[in-house]
Amino acid sequence: MTMRKLTKELSPEQHEELIRVLKTRFEKSRNRHKGLEWDKVHAKLIANTEILYSVNEMERTGGEPDVVSHDKKTGEFIFYDCSAESPKGRRNVCYDREGQEARKSFKPQDNAIDMAAAMGIEILTEEQYRELQKLGNFDTKTSSWVKTPSDIRKLGGALFADRRYDNVFVYHNSAPSYYGVRGFRGSLRV
Repeated sequence: MTMRKLTKELSPEQHEELIRVLKTRFEKSRNRHKGLEWDKVHAKLIANTEILYSVNEMERTGGEPDVVSHDKKTGEFIFYDCSAESPKGRRNVCYDREGQEARKSFKPQDNAIDMAAAMGIEILTEEQYRELQKLGNFDTKTSSWVKTPSDIRKLGGALFADRRYDNVFVYHNSAPSYYGVRGFRGSLRV
């Protein structure tokens, strides 16, 4: 069996298709990034192949990444997963490797922290998750792990959030737990 080398570069066709999808989403969802121009976002995207790889991973796993803000100090554009529900390709995962390894049976194939790192993205914090929810109604049928403070994690817990009854709720669970409707959302600075 030959091991396939992981490449963090997109083919010209993948590159072109991703840019097309991102531009269409950017134009359709202007409420998420008022006052920002696509040409400036596009220039940042094509300047770094690893960043483009990470955005593609967000897209490939169902995150529907879109620009949600611009950091004027650094000049970076900030992408979040903007899919209506927690990305399908990132569900059924424990919070982190420690939680995954703690499972005695029915271990999931992956965990949110390691998946995010492999994709080159960060899991949304509770604050970022609440910012996202100001842009629309997300996770009305699913939930998403959010970055958990170390004091909670040390005690075996992990946090997740969702939107129900027109409100955002943040809950706790044990880090080894996983569900078919719980995944994670990420952010990426470009």
